[in-house]
Amino acid sequence: MKKIAILGSTGSIGTQTLEVARTNGDLEIVALSANHNIVLLEEQIREFHPRLAAVWDEGNARKLRQSVRDLDVRVVSGMDGLLEVAAMKESDVLVTAIVGMIGILPTIEAIKAGKDIALANKETLVTAGHIIMPLSKQYGVSILPVDSEHSAIFQSLQGGQESALAKIWLTASGGPFRGRKREELRDIRVEDALKHPNWEMGRKITIDSSTMVNKGLEVIEAKWLFGVDVEQIEVVVQPQSVIHSMVEYLDGAVIAQLGTPDMKLPIQYALYYPERRYLPGERLDFFKLSQITFERPDLETFYGLKLAMWAGREGGTLPTVLNAANERAVALFLERKIKYLAITDLIAECMEHHKNIENPSLEDILATERETYEYVDTRVKRSCMTCLHVNT
Repeated sequence: MKKIAILGSTGSIGTQTLEVARTNGDLEIVALSANHNIVLLEEQIREFHPRLAAVWDEGNARKLRQSVRDLDVRVVSGMDGLLEVAAMKESDVLVTAIVGMIGILPTIEAIKAGKDIALANKETLVTAGHIIMPLSKQYGVSILPVDSEHSAIFQSLQGGQESALAKIWLTASGGPFRGRKREELRDIRVEDALKHPNWEMGRKITIDSSTMVNKGLEVIEAKWLFGVDVEQIEVVVQPQSVIHSMVEYLDGAVIAQLGTPDMKLPIQYALYYPERRYLPGERLDFFKLSQITFERPDLETFYGLKLAMWAGREGGTLPTVLNAANERAVALFLERKIKYLAITDLIAECMEHHKNIENPSLEDILATERETYEYVDTRVKRSCMTCLHVNT
C-alpha cells in the first residue's frame, strides 16, 4: 500500500487528493497539513487517521491538539512542522498542494529524504527550478506533475521519445474575460474574476487564470519539468478545456491528452504512475462535443503572460519577482485594496525595477521574495494613482 503525505490537505488539490484516496481505498494517508482551516483538518484526521498533522500557526495547532486528543496523531506547527511532514520516514510520496513559495523548502527536504513528489505547487519550479530539478536527479526521485496541463504533457510523452520533442502546446481556457480588451477590464470586481467558466479552483489560482498570469507561470514550470527552452512552448487558447495540452515531435506528429475538466485525473495519474486506474466521473462524449476551437492569446490585454515569458527567458531571480509581485497583488485585489488592472501593472513595475541575479541561491530567492513584497506594499501605500485604488 502506497503511503501519502499531503501539504495543503484542506485546499482544492488537497481535498481532491483525499477523494482519490477515498475512492481507491489502497492509499494510506500518513500525514496532512493545513494553513488555518483546522475544522476541516480535524474531519480529515478523523477519517484518514494520519500519524502526523501540521498547522502553520502554533495557536491553531494547540487548538487542534485539544480537539484530537482522543486520536493517535501528533500535531506540529510552523515551517518545522511542514519540513517534518515532507521528510516523514513512513511516506512514499509527498503531494505539494500548498500555494506559494512556502513550498520550496519542504520540497527540497522531501527530495533529500528520497520521496517522490506529486507537484501541484508551481511556485517551487517557477522560482527554484534550477535547484529542484538537478536535486531530484541527484537523489533519484520523480517529480510527477499534478497540474492538468503538465500532466497532459507528461502523459503525451509516455512513448519515450522525449529526445524528438520539438514543441509543447500549452493550452489555456482563456478565463472568464476571454475576448475582452483591456479597457473593458477597468472596473472588474472580485466576484467577476472568481467566475471561471470551466474549472473549480482556489481563489488565488482562479484570479491568476483570469489574468493569464497562471498560464505564464505554467510556461516556466514546463520549461523546467520537460527540459525545454521557453521558445519551444506555445500557449494556445482552447476555450472548451477539452484538450489539456499537446506535444509536437520533430516529424510534425502532435499527440494530445483530452478529457473532461476534472483535476482528479491528473492527481490519480501522479499517485499511481505508471499504472492507470478506473476513475468515476463524466466521460468525454465526442458525439455531443460540437467543436474544439483554438485562438491565439491576446498578449496586449493579458500582458501578464508576456511578462512571464520574459521572466522565463531571462531566468535568475526575475521569475521570483514575477511570482512574488503577482502573489502580493492578487492578495491585495482579493482584499479590495487595488483594482483589477493594477495586478499586472504592479508585476511589470516590480520586474522593471529589479536588478536580476543570475543562478541565484535559495537565500537569494527568498530575499528577492521579501524585497518584492515590500516594494509592492510601499508602492500601493504611497500611490495616489487611480489605476491602483478601488473606487469607494
